[in-house]
Amino acid sequence: MLKAYKYRLYPTEQQKDYFANCFGCARFIYNQMLSEKIDHYKETKQMLQNTPAQYKKEFPFLKEVDSLALANAQQNLERAYKNFFRDKSVGFPKFKSKHKSKASYTTNNQGGNIRLEDGKIKLPKIGFVKLKQHRTFEGVIKSCTISMNKSGKYFVSILVKSEEGKMEFTKRKIGIDLGLSDFAITTNDLGEVKKHENPKHLYKAEKRLKKAQRSLSRKQKGGKNRNKARLQVAKKHEKISNQRKDFLHKLTKKITDENQVIVIETLSSKNLMKNRKLAKSIGDAGWHEFVRQLEYKAEQKGRTIIKADRFYPSSQMCSACGHRDGKKPLHIRQWECPHCGEHLDRDINASKNLLALAK
Repeated sequence: MLKAYKYRLYPTEQQKDYFANCFGCARFIYNQMLSEKIDHYKETKQMLQNTPAQYKKEFPFLKEVDSLALANAQQNLERAYKNFFRDKSVGFPKFKSKHKSKASYTTNNQGGNIRLEDGKIKLPKIGFVKLKQHRTFEGVIKSCTISMNKSGKYFVSILVKSEEGKMEFTKRKIGIDLGLSDFAITTNDLGEVKKHENPKHLYKAEKRLKKAQRSLSRKQKGGKNRNKARLQVAKKHEKISNQRKDFLHKLTKKITDENQVIVIETLSSKNLMKNRKLAKSIGDAGWHEFVRQLEYKAEQKGRTIIKADRFYPSSQMCSACGHRDGKKPLHIRQWECPHCGEHLDRDINASKNLLALAK
């Protein structure tokens, strides 16, 4: 089983310069190879098979960085091409921007050239870099990805191959309905219903974020004060993102620890985001990330995820008698079933109907 562990790095100024060179060279070789592939195809209607090695003579600065960083950039480009030809909706590979693309590069462990020792990690061509190892792991290091976020913090994501550790089997089943007023409404096979409050991290920080963004917009481009203001905005966005991830990780861990079968609804976040009135709230909730975390944690722990059909009428059926009385406007949160007279809560009723799919 492959699992990634992410740690904070604390490089020296010299190491920061090296990382900047690696980020730039990985981006440069990606763009250079993509450009030549496009030109070659326009002329010959055939795919160009180019490699990073053939550019080192023309661009000597490429020799100063880890060669595996360039090789992984090539693999990323090849993967982007394969994804495009597999599914055109993915989109054609795009050029990487210095200011918009993520600053990162990936290197591989060969002969133990990547290892952890005394609160430091040894990386190819740079040596030991200080890191904060807040948790340990067991297994063989396959590769690591070094990255820098918009607020200037450095991280390393270590990909480790280890033995599968399935959790003890449990008979518990749960149905999960996602919402905005409450983030998730769950019903298990014991009949226990729980509403998990939507923390609304972006909404709560919006006033402070707007103030920081207005301050940034007033600064002169290219000035030091503008860069300081940019960092302040980036740090506020980073805090919101970290708060959201922390909430989602804790909730998905609890759900996957306690339940063997998990039933969730199939939501198309991309389509839902087209609703301008709800787009910001949906993005703030992080439904897509919640489902992604549930899926990979369930796989690691030997749990089963069941996704209801996209058009499954979980909110239209009575969970007591099964009567279906059609769609209802979003403002209707409670009603009585016209067939059996059961008083229904929209979200709880939906979670009970989803749970029924696990039986």
